Amino acid sequence: MSDRIYFDNAATTSLDKEVLDAMMPYLTSHFGNPSSIYSYGRETRMAIENARKSVAKILHAHPAEIFFTSGGTESTNTAINASINDLGCKHIISSAIEHHATLHTVEHLHCGGEVKLSNVKLLPDGHVDLEDLEKLLSESEEKCLVTLMHANNETGHILNIHAVGNLCKKYNAIFHSDTVQTVGHFPFDLRNTPVHFITGASHKFHGPKGIGILYINENVKIKPFINGGAQERNMRAGTENVYGIVGFAKALELAAANYEKDSAYIKSLKVYMMEQLQKKIKNISFNGDPLGESLYTVLSVSFPKTEKSEMILFNLDINHICASGGSACTSGADQGSHVIRAINNNPNQVTVRFSFSKYNTKDEVDAVVEKLVELV
Repeated sequence: MSDRIYFDNAATTSLDKEVLDAMMPYLTSHFGNPSSIYSYGRETRMAIENARKSVAKILHAHPAEIFFTSGGTESTNTAINASINDLGCKHIISSAIEHHATLHTVEHLHCGGEVKLSNVKLLPDGHVDLEDLEKLLSESEEKCLVTLMHANNETGHILNIHAVGNLCKKYNAIFHSDTVQTVGHFPFDLRNTPVHFITGASHKFHGPKGIGILYINENVKIKPFINGGAQERNMRAGTENVYGIVGFAKALELAAANYEKDSAYIKSLKVYMMEQLQKKIKNISFNGDPLGESLYTVLSVSFPKTEKSEMILFNLDINHICASGGSACTSGADQGSHVIRAINNNPNQVTVRFSFSKYNTKDEVDAVVEKLVELV
């Protein structure tokens, strides 16, 4: 097995050839600064605005609601900080299973004494307890920011974004959802979704790294997070990442065009892997709600803890198989996963996340399952 098997697509995906082709001119001949007034600058300015229109159209938003950023983390930081500094939120309602971009940001604000922080309860299956959310909203004396991720990057849990948005509307709360795992993987209709802020990052759907979006509902007025220039309609200073923006739009166009086909295929790989693992390994369990409200790209597997299985990630790596323990952002520092701790705090289990893309195959699943049987 000399070829690498890549089952860590929730961390990042490979760049689609068509996306690279769309980006190339902006890395070579179309190098003008979009803020310059001559034709070289105008062609890159056009590229940015066409990308914005394309992204807005696919997400059913208005182009003026789409802002390009460096990725999901910056977008989330911008939305959360603006909610506190500009929109008057004094109480944040979040959860224990958020991505660190959210978790660390709300903890930072809370520790600075600027806001009250509440974590919504999770149901036994790991989904957010909507009754508890309503209780927190109804009892809050201050204006709330609700920040809950649309889909969890480790377990795949999907939030009912409409139900949460409607609760926020009812209690006049601001709603930010980290949609990094779902933009590019599911259709969005933002005109008919009660949400103030959502985020996206193209490297999760075969686009380049270092480029993301922040959707800001047109009824929300906030101040810039980064100052020093008039770019992004005065909202984000700094020369635009033109080839990244072009790549983001192209990747989203391809994802939207092929959604039916790709999602069905990727889900079939996930289900097939579940079946094979259950068949061949005893006492295995799956985290989250894998066949219910769940990402079709992510399979979180708990193996019984033994001396052999504790080393499972290293052994997979030695065998050229890429998977992750929790999320990519914490690998290296192996402290275990805060998400798995929150929903399945079983010290006798070892969790591995496998995440799939359109480029994976059934043969790869067979090879990985075979290897896992050997390792466990």
